[in-house]
Amino acid sequence: MKLYDGLLSYFNKNKTGVNVLNILLLLLPALGWGLLPPVVAKLGGKPANEILGTAVGTLIASVGVFIVLRPQITLSSFLLAAFAGAFWIVGQVGQYQGYHNIGVSQTMPISTGLQLVGTSLIGVFVFGEWSTVIEKVFGALGVLLLIIGIWLTSITDSKGSQANEKQRINTIIMLILTSAGYWVYNSIPRGLSESGLAIFLPESIGMVLAVIIYIAFTKQGNVFKEKTSWRNVLGGLIFSFAAVTYILSVKANGVNTAFVVSQVSVVISTLLGMVWMHEAKSRRELTYTMAGLVLIVAGAVITTIF
Repeated sequence: MKLYDGLLSYFNKNKTGVNVLNILLLLLPALGWGLLPPVVAKLGGKPANEILGTAVGTLIASVGVFIVLRPQITLSSFLLAAFAGAFWIVGQVGQYQGYHNIGVSQTMPISTGLQLVGTSLIGVFVFGEWSTVIEKVFGALGVLLLIIGIWLTSITDSKGSQANEKQRINTIIMLILTSAGYWVYNSIPRGLSESGLAIFLPESIGMVLAVIIYIAFTKQGNVFKEKTSWRNVLGGLIFSFAAVTYILSVKANGVNTAFVVSQVSVVISTLLGMVWMHEAKSRRELTYTMAGLVLIVAGAVITTIF
């Protein structure tokens, strides 16, 4: 954190400078996580190519962060962080498969909403959050908004074949199941005393090990030889940029503010899916999608505040 502390000390001489730095740190994670889905989808390849490149890119970035900052971490925390990183791969593989099956603009709101619902409920039942009646009422309201938002973004007017409709339903079910990986990934760090930057390297090591197991289990060893896999390293660097700036934003702006603003990423990725990836939507689908995004962001705000 010395780099950030040095910048903060410099900007402290000018209050406006501090505000600009803090606002920038609020926006950068949302930008990074919002760009990741369409960039990976544009780079192409199979989900195995995409997840391998992303994991390797994240490892490269985390090694750089470790060399610069030299954070301290205990062995137990190292192992738990690696375990969390491995579960992130479960969620991300599901998300990447979703891009191929139903597109970025439909996958991201569903996936993000499911992450928020699961993480919120784990916070309640495992970590004892929402202890008062008011917190429980507003927290439940936030989860309800998330669920309605997910449902709205999943509505489609497509009159495709029965096989295509079955694939869409199967993809949504797959996203529900694989989102459990994100829930574990987001929950484990809450029980660790070390900072996010300290656990960044072990998380990325866990990611790479999980990817190797996934590739071996699915017998896709050829992806190591394919150029598409290594082009997707860019995805890992983008993810790392978002993750590091988010950690710095938490330090500068507080957990609640940093987290809520970071959820704007789902709006960015969904819009880019439609504009950049040319994922067509009817007027009705677009209306439901935009309404769903508003509810997902509102649900994120409510569950985070309470």
